[in-house]
Amino acid sequence: MNCLSLHATACAAFGHAGCAAPGERSADGQRPFRNDHYLLGMDEFRARRVTDALRDRGVNAHLLRGGSGQFGVRVSLPGGREAEWDTDGTAGLEAQVMRDGMLVGYVPQIEGSEDFSEPQVVDAIARTDYGQPVAAQRATAPPPGPALTREGGVFRRFLDGFRYR
Repeated sequence: MNCLSLHATACAAFGHAGCAAPGERSADGQRPFRNDHYLLGMDEFRARRVTDALRDRGVNAHLLRGGSGQFGVRVSLPGGREAEWDTDGTAGLEAQVMRDGMLVGYVPQIEGSEDFSEPQVVDAIARTDYGQPVAAQRATAPPPGPALTREGGVFRRFLDGFRYR
């Protein structure tokens, strides 16, 4: 698969109608992001919406800012562990369970998760049982706990530079 077909695949996946190929200009004269065909993971706004929905369900989730414009969801777990969801740039939903920077478990890619909507992603993360090194999905989600406050509070828009849609 060459660069141009990867770009077309990414544009189709994210609904970029009329996106220009790498090195070209789009119809409105703007040059597209140079590496947009490599960023197939969760975008910042989707990660924030998923994080907020999980916090509304009582799950201690945080927006995870990975390197080079990658975003995901970090879920704080008992025992000092953290599950880092969807930070590797792949289309499917999976997680690494870390403690003090060391990999102590993982959640294998959830089958069919490439086509999940945001409520399905929230449900899949909430249903995950992290009790074993290789985590599994529960049949049903645990009952929601009391909602946690959203991160940032009053200054949320200031901290993030007024970038919300």
